Amino acid sequence: MVYKIRIRRQESQKSDSYWQEFEYDGSKNSSVATVLKELNSRTPLKDNSGNIVTPISWECSCMVRKCGACAMLINERPRLACSTFLHTLKGSTITLEPLSKFPLVRDLIVDRSILFENLKKLNLWLESEAYMNPWTHEPRYQSARCLMCGCCLEVCPNFSANGTFAGAVAAVNAFRILNEEQE
Repeated sequence: MVYKIRIRRQESQKSDSYWQEFEYDGSKNSSVATVLKELNSRTPLKDNSGNIVTPISWECSCMVRKCGACAMLINERPRLACSTFLHTLKGSTITLEPLSKFPLVRDLIVDRSILFENLKKLNLWLESEAYMNPWTHEPRYQSARCLMCGCCLEVCPNFSANGTFAGAVAAVNAFRILNEEQE
């Protein structure tokens, strides 16, 4: 199937954003991350108008839903590019945008450092050795699945990068610490 990939691009926070479209003729079982990697492997990279363009800036580390670096808006919903597959999306047009609640770095990359700064302000870390109780293992394991990717904060009406509300990331980390206090 041939997909039209629409990407909102922006050189920096101070520059204007613009849309660029690309064509991807590949498997519907491909992830959005695979599509981005394939597009960037083209030499030269050309948009649908035939213009030679700079590679698409985006982040990834693990490619297996462990790090959260590839968080972005995919068809207007916050998702991870590595675990969003084309066959799960409706239609043949895929729209990619950076998360809107974080400062833009470039293209699909945002600065999520506010997540870690908020945790520092709240002192949400263990100060002694962690231990495991059988009755807390499952809830702790579930809370550890939070990647601190920012997807939940993207839809949270109370979160803004300039505000004081830390969001679910703080609650998840507080839960971990509170479970450590129980014996």
